[in-house]
This record gives sequence, C-alpha cells and structure tokens, in this order.
Amino acid sequence: MRLLLLFCLLLTSPVCLAQLTPVKRVDYPVDDSADEDYHVLPLGEQGALLTYHKHDDYSRRPHSYTFTRVDTSLKARWKVEYSLPEHFVPSQTFDNARYAFHLATELDTDNFSMIRLNLEDGTLDTYSGKLPSSLSITDFKVMGNVAYLAGYYRSRPVVMAYSLFDGSIRVFQGLYINNVELGSMEVDEFRQEVHVVTHTLKKNCQFTLRSYSPDGRPLRVIEYGGTQYSLISGKILPISADESLLVGNYSTDCTPYSQGIFITRIRHNETGKLTVTTNRGEAIRYVDFSSLKNFFNYLKPKRQKKMKARLAEQKRLGKEYKFRYRLLVHDLTPTTNGLRLVAEVYYPQYRGSISSYSSRTWRSASSLPTRFQSSSTLPMGNGQMYSDGYRYTHAFVCEFDQQGNLLWDNCLPIDDLTDANPIQKVQVSTQGNRLVMAYEQESEVSTAIIERDSVLATGDPFKLMAGSEKEKVQAAAEERLIAWYGPYFLATGYQKLVPERGFTSQSREVFYVNKLTYDAFKPATAVPGSQKADAGKLHRPDR
Repeated sequence: MRLLLLFCLLLTSPVCLAQLTPVKRVDYPVDDSADEDYHVLPLGEQGALLTYHKHDDYSRRPHSYTFTRVDTSLKARWKVEYSLPEHFVPSQTFDNARYAFHLATELDTDNFSMIRLNLEDGTLDTYSGKLPSSLSITDFKVMGNVAYLAGYYRSRPVVMAYSLFDGSIRVFQGLYINNVELGSMEVDEFRQEVHVVTHTLKKNCQFTLRSYSPDGRPLRVIEYGGTQYSLISGKILPISADESLLVGNYSTDCTPYSQGIFITRIRHNETGKLTVTTNRGEAIRYVDFSSLKNFFNYLKPKRQKKMKARLAEQKRLGKEYKFRYRLLVHDLTPTTNGLRLVAEVYYPQYRGSISSYSSRTWRSASSLPTRFQSSSTLPMGNGQMYSDGYRYTHAFVCEFDQQGNLLWDNCLPIDDLTDANPIQKVQVSTQGNRLVMAYEQESEVSTAIIERDSVLATGDPFKLMAGSEKEKVQAAAEERLIAWYGPYFLATGYQKLVPERGFTSQSREVFYVNKLTYDAFKPATAVPGSQKADAGKLHRPDR
C-alpha cells in the first residue's frame, strides 16, 4: 500500500514537469590568435541575428563585422559583411523590431559613424556626422529616422537628436546642469516621445522625468522631490492612449540601496512643469520588500525565519527596517492584467589587494585590467578595497494591475553567481499562465516553473556539454542564456573542446549556439545520459 501511495505521489508531483531538452547545436570556430567576438540577438519566431566581430586593438586594421541571419532551425538565411572606417571604434548598439544599429566613434575626434542593418533582408545603410562637442556617450537609441545620443560633456548630462535624413543635430534643453546624473533614456514608439530620467544627490535627491517630442521639443517635466522616499530608477510602460506607468526602485536615504518598488502614473495629456512633492492620494505607491510574500525565499529556512522575526519586531516598535539591496530591473512586460516586473538582486564584492586576483577563464586572461578590474575603490584601513565584481543572491517577479495594485510576487534563488559587471542573468519564458525562470552558471542551466506566487517545479541543473560524443569541454567562458520564443531558449558561449579518451581529433575552440526547449506543461521524458543536442556541421563565417 505504501508503495502504491508513493507511486501515485510521484505521478502527481510537480517535479514530474518538463525539463530542458537539447534540440540543435551549431558551432562556429574561434581563432585563438585573433581578437574576435560573437553576439546573438534573438528575433523571436523570426530567428536570430549572429554578429561576428573581428578586431585588433594593436594595429590599424579596421574593425570588421559579419552579420548572419538564421531561422529557428539555426540555418543561415543571409549574410552581410561590413568594416568600420579606419580609426573608428565601436561605441554603442541598439535594436528594435526592424533594424539593428551600431554606433562607432573616431579616436581623438568628434566624428561618429552609424550603420543600420535591416533585419528582414540584410540591407545595410551607413550614416556619419560630427558631434557639436566632445560627448562621452553612455546611451544610444533610435526612433523612426532620428538617433538619440546621451552622455556627458564636462561632467554635465547632454542628450542630442541626430536626423538620419539631413544629418542635423539638435541638443535637448533643460539637461545641462551641475550635479545631475543621467538615469536612463527611453524611446516611446507608442506615443512618439523620448523620456529622459535624471537624478541628483542635491536638492533632497530630486528625481526628474523629462519628456520630449522626436525632434527634441520639451513636452513636460515631472519632478519627484520632497517625497517620502528617494526614487532611484524608473522604467515606463504605456497602458492607454493617455497614460503610462512609471515603475522603479526607491531608497530611504538617498543611496543606491533599494528599499522596495514604487509605481506611479504619468498622464501624457499634461504638459509643462509638474511637481510631485507629497504622497497625497495615490500619487506614488510604495511596495516595501518586507510586504512581498516570497521576497526572502532565497534565504535558508533558519535565516528566513530570523529575518521575518526581525522585521516583525521593527514593525511592532514602529520602526522601518532598512534594506541594503541593489537591483537590476528588467524591461517591463505588459500582461492582460497590467504589467510584470522582474528584477535581480546583487551586491558588490571587494578585495584588499589587486594582486589577489586570478584569471577566471582562458579567454579573459589577456584582458583582466579592462574586463574584470573596476576602477572604483573603497578605503580599508591603511590601504584600498578594489572591486571584485558582483554577486547575485536572487531574482524576484511581481505583477501589478493597471491601477498599480500588487497582484502577486515570487522569487528565484540564485546560488553563488558572480560577474564582473551587473548584467542581466535571469531569463523568463512566458508559457500560458506559467513562467519558466532560468539562469546559466558554470556551464549549467538552473530552472524553475512558477505560476503566480507558487513554485511548481525546480529541476536539476542542465549541463551544457560538447556537441559531439567524441569531444568534451575543457573550459568555457562568457556563457549566456536567452529566452527565445514559445518554450525555446538559446544557450551561447565559448568552449575549448578536447577529444574524449579513445578519440584522436584535435582540440579546438568554438562559439556555440544551442537551441533548447522547456515546455512548462509537458511531462518529463527520459533524456539520454549524454544530453547531446543535434550537432550541426562546423560553421565558419565568411571573413
């Protein structure tokens, strides 16, 4: 009887849900004597764009690119080659539904060059211009036939609009101010507006949203100053013809450390200067981390219990517990109810001596000073503390309705994941009313299926292996997971492959693109022990 009950339990248990399954893998050769990089841009059911970039920073050879559009079976549809003008170096990239843009600047000049690649047929257009001043570019967006460049000139923020039609440049008004930092620049194609978020440590940590027409004409300025908390960052999502929601994170003491999430409405039919100085009515809604049901699920049970007891005690005393979290907030996702927000929680790590650093991968050994070594330091006794990258603790997801009410939240623990820079690690695949949350770590993909505030399954990590049984992975670097379309993911990265025992093939280095599937509604099936995908032939971009 007990065996029968155990068998029935296994049949109905959430762990019987689907798992990652390899579909097809394509390898591209890597020359260890050259400086080359690959990048994959997902295009949903239209496939993906593979960019191969070859460069030599110690010679005058121009940077060269090979753009390859592949379909969902990873077969090439078209291929285009392009080389930057001599002395130009890559600066920023941007993509939308139709085009991929690459911005480059000329060394020691104010000249810039831009290419626009049509994602449908590979048509490539080039543009060039000259900045009106030596702008240190930090952000780059394109809307219609206007490119927007944001950055700093003499430590003051500047945003410029560059017309692809006639090459004219217009500088946005109201931004060139002392002690002001650019938070973000967003293009709103739905409403044909450009939104610029700034903040300052002066004036009570004033947080400001400025909106402009496509040609740079000021439309409205919303200042969030003197509010109960200090707003840190914000992202905008249109919800109707006249309104958008501004969602971001906030702190209690004008620092980068987040206390929770805020949400407020923007009415686009209002123009001029607007000020939000109080929290009257529903001007701003704050969602403290302690009010989230599952935010602390990344902690071990004992630590979680202690944390909740500490929060309860602070609340009993009428005090507010101050958190020290840093957030990497994803782009907002519209839902049938309102919007979904996903954010990753991380914190910086420091070390006492620069000599204690060691190489992490074979590909990074030659570029440690720029790739893994931050210039920021903190005092530590008689010496300095040097940044040693960032450690992720967990990701959380929330859904809000269009009125800003929290509907549910959930959490994905992240186990001991670090990186040199705070970049997006967690990928989310929407499958009906379920979400598959996944991240890659040391050649393994961890996954979880959630449905609103319930975790339905967390499978064993999926090992990213070589594409052939004749080879094994000796080393891996810069591995990345991409939520592609439907139940499909793309795993990409560099691998050093060596022959398995009994085989005589030569060792080689490759950039791999591995198509994986994870159907959140399909029962798990047996996977061969080798977990090998359909390994295609070795592909070599025309160079």
